[in-house]
Amino acid sequence: MAVVAKEYRSVDRDQAFLLPPSMTDWLPGDHLVWFVIAAVQRLDTAAFHARARLGSVGRR
Repeated sequence: MAVVAKEYRSVDRDQAFLLPPSMTDWLPGDHLVWFVIAAVQRLDTAAFHARARLGSVGRR
């Protein structure tokens, strides 16, 4: 069974890159990925966090 990390690395979608200057420049505003990102942000991830606490294995 796979072990789930206790903590997740955050993402900054406005972070500047060399090319393109911003992740928001990669795709048009009506692209499906923006809907998926918004939907995932609304998910209740408490079950994932609870499972990660059970094993106490992973990055600290």
